[in-house]
Amino acid sequence: MTGNLTIRIEKSIAAISPQSWSRLSGASKEADPLGTSSVPYNPFLSHAFLSALEESSSATAKTGWHGQHLLLEDDKGQLIGAVPGYLKSHSQGEYVFDHGWADAFERAGGRYYPKLQCAVPFTPATGPRLLVASGYDRDMVQTTLAEGLQEVTRQLGISSAHVTFVPDDEVIAFEDAEYLHRTDKQFHFINDGYADHDAFLETLASRKRKALKKERRAALENGITIDWLTGKDLTEDIWDQFYTFYMDTGGRKWGRPYLTRAFYSLIGERMADDILLVMAKREGRYVAGAINFIGGDALYGRHWGCIEDHPFLHFEVCYHQAIDYALAHGLKRVEAGAQGEHKLARGYLPVTTHSMHYIAHPGLRSAIADYLKREREDVEYMNEYLSEHSPFRKGERQEQD
Repeated sequence: MTGNLTIRIEKSIAAISPQSWSRLSGASKEADPLGTSSVPYNPFLSHAFLSALEESSSATAKTGWHGQHLLLEDDKGQLIGAVPGYLKSHSQGEYVFDHGWADAFERAGGRYYPKLQCAVPFTPATGPRLLVASGYDRDMVQTTLAEGLQEVTRQLGISSAHVTFVPDDEVIAFEDAEYLHRTDKQFHFINDGYADHDAFLETLASRKRKALKKERRAALENGITIDWLTGKDLTEDIWDQFYTFYMDTGGRKWGRPYLTRAFYSLIGERMADDILLVMAKREGRYVAGAINFIGGDALYGRHWGCIEDHPFLHFEVCYHQAIDYALAHGLKRVEAGAQGEHKLARGYLPVTTHSMHYIAHPGLRSAIADYLKREREDVEYMNEYLSEHSPFRKGERQEQD
């Protein structure tokens, strides 16, 4: 108990009513129909997305993602805050790598797993982690949730709690609770009010602009056309085709793709209007595609796949088409997923990402804190270096805040 508030753990999103969950920050479009909230809709925090991961057997105890969702309720049992969380038996599917921490602790005789992972499974996208219901004191609820995660970690007797892809405005709540701060980088396209893709290209250095125009033409050679599919376009046949792409590329890249076929049917049923498939067609059949999720102010690129290899097609489907869509629909940015310096040449700028870590063991905590201090300095230096080498004309934009 914290005053008249209660913290409890729920092992499944399905056990939480969609109505209660929809009132949490960023988790629903309906909660902010006018788009005035400071926390825009994030599709990955929606009840539909999180429950689809569990019900499709993509994120379950069997796959090493045992639900440990922290709920904060008032004295009437109303949900006023939450943190999506999972008890993890490994470090796969997180995109913030702590394998070295685990190896070092276990070599020293410690037990790193299980650990508490507060994140959206398989989704390297920044979004709210300390979710607060509308009408409540945001600072108070966030502080209570951050401290509550620490208490849950202690009561479970586990090594650590990790909160990944934390938005800038939540970092302070975790730092006040003495979490360790880790940074990394991603590449995002920022819409500066461009009328269309050509207007964006005009801000690039001449040589870079010509190279991208040539790249886009080359990608569509061999009779390739591009379709945008969303809403009712997302039939089971389309999902069958896209899943073939996902399994082919995912199997080669990761060994075992994380998401099941059932996951796509569920999100297609529950949130089709929040999904954009960019599909490449040749000779009457789809040969490649990328899945994107549509947020309140951003387009989130996730994964892609193909059954035919064509020069530059990956760049066209994943990056150029995403920019086209964002500009056509007035979205502020495109988040293109984890890693990938090749995105810089295509107008995606380095952006710092954040994760926060509570380490219970004093010795391990001290060692990680020392490492993270040096790592943050390296990330800051690299982001500054990459910004200086962006494709934009000198004076247009040298760095992204």
